[in-house]
Amino acid sequence: MQAVNIANKFSQFTEQWQPKRIATVNDYDVRIAKIEGEFVWHSHEDTDEMFLVVKGSMKILLRDGEVSLNEGEVYVVPRGVEHKPVADRECQILLIEPTDVVNTGTAGGERTATVETL
Repeated sequence: MQAVNIANKFSQFTEQWQPKRIATVNDYDVRIAKIEGEFVWHSHEDTDEMFLVVKGSMKILLRDGEVSLNEGEVYVVPRGVEHKPVADRECQILLIEPTDVVNTGTAGGERTATVETL
């Protein structure tokens, strides 16, 4: 048994918008990702999506506004709400979501990632 060192896990990859599983809690993944630029507009019809900024800052654009997040801040996008993550500079995030959730939700497309375990 070992604790998971999040900083160490972030040092193991460079690709962006490719979530990595670092732990599993029941039927949920704890995932980390590096992001920069704009993602796609998407929603998750059956689940909320939790974003925690580990390093840097980001915005979550919503059709009726936006949420700015800095290091140590959390925001939960409610199920079914269309959103678009954006980061002006590389940002490290932690996500908690059901194991079978696809990162692009209902949008699909080239940014759809296969989640690998670190």
